[in-house]
Amino acid sequence: MDPFDAPSPREVLERVSTLLGCSPTSSEVALYLDKHDELKHLREKFLIPKVAELPTSDLTLVDGTKECIYFAGNSLGLQPKMAKVYIEEELDKWAKMGVHGHVRGSRPWAWAEDTIEGLMANIVGAKEEEVALMNGLTVNLHLLLLSFYNPTAKRHKILLEDKAFPSDHYAVESQIQLRGQNPEQSMLLMKPRPGEEVLRTQDILELIEQEGDSIAVVMFSGVQYYTGQLFDMATITKAGQKKGCYVGFDCAHAVGNVELKLHDWGVDFACWCSYKYVNSGAGGLAGAFIHEKNAQTVKPALKGWWGHNLKTRFRMDNKMDLLPGVGGYRLSNQPFLLVCPLHASLEVFAMTSMTALRKKSRLLTGYLEFLIQQYYSKDDAQPQRPSVFIISPWNPEERGCQLSLSFSLPIAAVFEDLERRGVACDMREPNVLRVAPTPLYNSFSDVHRFITVLGSALAARRQQQP
Repeated sequence: MDPFDAPSPREVLERVSTLLGCSPTSSEVALYLDKHDELKHLREKFLIPKVAELPTSDLTLVDGTKECIYFAGNSLGLQPKMAKVYIEEELDKWAKMGVHGHVRGSRPWAWAEDTIEGLMANIVGAKEEEVALMNGLTVNLHLLLLSFYNPTAKRHKILLEDKAFPSDHYAVESQIQLRGQNPEQSMLLMKPRPGEEVLRTQDILELIEQEGDSIAVVMFSGVQYYTGQLFDMATITKAGQKKGCYVGFDCAHAVGNVELKLHDWGVDFACWCSYKYVNSGAGGLAGAFIHEKNAQTVKPALKGWWGHNLKTRFRMDNKMDLLPGVGGYRLSNQPFLLVCPLHASLEVFAMTSMTALRKKSRLLTGYLEFLIQQYYSKDDAQPQRPSVFIISPWNPEERGCQLSLSFSLPIAAVFEDLERRGVACDMREPNVLRVAPTPLYNSFSDVHRFITVLGSALAARRQQQP
């Protein structure tokens, strides 16, 4: 049987446990799922730290020779094994041919990013000419907003979630101020309903319908960094554009995590970093997207030499031959050492598809959810037992691979105890532990190990409480 073919993760787990004659919580289920995982070979393409290599591990509590449980791809993806190879190739080329490296080799420095933009376009569901690899995420967001946000007396607002990632919030706030507007009037911040953690799509659509005539830009995350909510980008795009708004997304937590169809959905613009699920290393080369329908009508407010058509760029006549669309937003020669690790990771993505990764991801995260609910749901009959509450959407179609967890115990203490036991995840204030089993390199056994380690951490913390 194909363990992935069932209407829900729970049904897959029940089928497998029945087949094996064991409990759905047994480690035998994890081993079976790993054995039948068609993507398991991709794990071999990455370097996974040993427990002893993590600076937070306590080797009196855990075996240092084991691979760590790495559930932090939502913050920083693991290093592809070929990253070092490609970096050393370029350093060697620099050492041996100097300036000639600009136009020679498999990644000529003068257009190194061009060699991999097609690979990135496949991941975000775009045409190659709609994607540019350049700068950092927030720089790209500023460049895009300078073009797409043109406030008028009537249409001056930018709609975004109330708890947007800080860099998005600051970028929007400063763009509004730059255009002489008041953020208190022009930042339309949307909060969940009282007592709820995530935004309802229907509420987003109703707000767009109500306020759309005053909204210049609708800009949400693709996947919300704190809750892990996957927004219905296609529906939001359609609703915003119907009201005459430009619609864009920060896809930092969506790219490489969920299936994106930026072109087919008609998204006006998008940007993303590449060091989370795309594994390019901290500060890696970011991406930007502008739909082809805007290629001739929306122009960059700031121009640089690298936005000039390559065919005429070196005539040096200072007569701008601007590339259409997102290509014209390039400012400078991209750092070739940042192209290398991104290239290494994108090649791994090219060995599979986002459809296949997403299929595994639904089951992998669903397995984690199932085990948490089995062991750590709140039990009124045992009020002293530590419990875990999942704030991410329960519907697998409305989230990526990340589950955001809150605890009945102090979260900082739980996080510290997990780190001491060789788990890499991250904590976000005020009260969330973000855990992201990533389908490229995480296994079902990783998930089962995490649940076991979590039990040890919660038990230890409970014993320390007065």
